[in-house]
Amino acid sequence: MTERGMADGAAPTSGGLLNAVRGLADGLFASAQQRLELFALELHEEKLRAVQLFIWLSVAVFAGGLGLIFASVTAVYLFWETARLPVLITLTLVYLFVAVAAAWAARRCLKRLPKPFEASLAELRSDRACIPPRTWTN
Repeated sequence: MTERGMADGAAPTSGGLLNAVRGLADGLFASAQQRLELFALELHEEKLRAVQLFIWLSVAVFAGGLGLIFASVTAVYLFWETARLPVLITLTLVYLFVAVAAAWAARRCLKRLPKPFEASLAELRSDRACIPPRTWTN
């Protein structure tokens, strides 16, 4: 065989290896792209959920605050001559109790929420599970 014949015989092997590396790199980049797209979608959903929650909580706090103010003023006005101080003390204790109960309920609710980006993390865990562990030989 001539040198050209040997080069021709070696070309398909190196081309095959190069194609395999290209295929592997393409697969890795495609997988990374899918993971990034999933992450971006989840980030967008979390942002929308947070904004929506903030708006509704703001409306609820504002309306509830106005209701409490008017109810308190009405109660104090009704008992101005007879029991002004006990009514003020009672209202203060009730408001403090409600504030503590609401803070406790909010904390409990936050603990029950799913972790952000749970789907992305699950996909990454499944990807890692597909990769065989490295074995060290001496």
